Amino acid sequence: MAQPLILVTGSTDGIGKATATGLATGGAELILHGRDEKKGKKMQRELGQKTGIRPDLVIADFARQDQIRRMAADLASRYTRLDVLVNDAGTYQKTRHMTEEGVELTFAVNYLGPFLLTHLLRPLFGNGSRIVTVASSAHFDVDRIDWENLPKVRRYDPWGAYSLSKFADVTFTYTLARNLERTGITANCLHPGVVDTKLSRSAAPGITTITPEEGAQTSIYLARFQEVAGVSGRYFDEQRQVRSSALTYDREVQERLWKMAEELTGISGVAGDDR
Repeated sequence: MAQPLILVTGSTDGIGKATATGLATGGAELILHGRDEKKGKKMQRELGQKTGIRPDLVIADFARQDQIRRMAADLASRYTRLDVLVNDAGTYQKTRHMTEEGVELTFAVNYLGPFLLTHLLRPLFGNGSRIVTVASSAHFDVDRIDWENLPKVRRYDPWGAYSLSKFADVTFTYTLARNLERTGITANCLHPGVVDTKLSRSAAPGITTITPEEGAQTSIYLARFQEVAGVSGRYFDEQRQVRSSALTYDREVQERLWKMAEELTGISGVAGDDR
């Protein structure tokens, strides 16, 4: 039986690296992603030595939509299927930065990046494929959306921007799951825990954390475990289905964030099985 083909974005650091390592040592055929080719090749070598199988590697900066598109085209030219996509790449910015498209960087990388990549890779997904998006319990801190402040986020608060981007990842998952009903493709999101990474050290220095290996466990669970096959449109914490914030279930909020992403990426969203 062929091993599942899994792409883990942001897999050269932190939770993504631990997730990729756990999946590779568990026998999965892996595609690594990073924005730094040198770090990516180092990770390739490490996993090759550990597992005897050198994973593939793709490079893209999620702040650059042209690079995400190039990465997706590269994958489509080399593969006919993708069994699991783990959307892990993310950022936390202490000061406001803008992308070339005129979008605040945290919102662009953490939300628009996985939105765009998931859409572009849609032709590779089939019955049984899984889309796993790493969100955060930070989304609970969003009790209202300042729509007039998006997408440039001129009134910038680092934690607020991060929390909103992770809130959008949760609503993305719920809308995506509805759009993929009856295709056999599932979409779920998760809180990894408060993990000892560069991101957490920047956002909340001194906070009590768990290791990246511990933080990767729910991503690995959703990517591989048979007991969640067929489960879709759910939010997980410590490998258990839990409720996300009440506002994430607001259909109007979900649809407005989805349409905003469509407009900012220039795509028509992720539809069902239209092949």
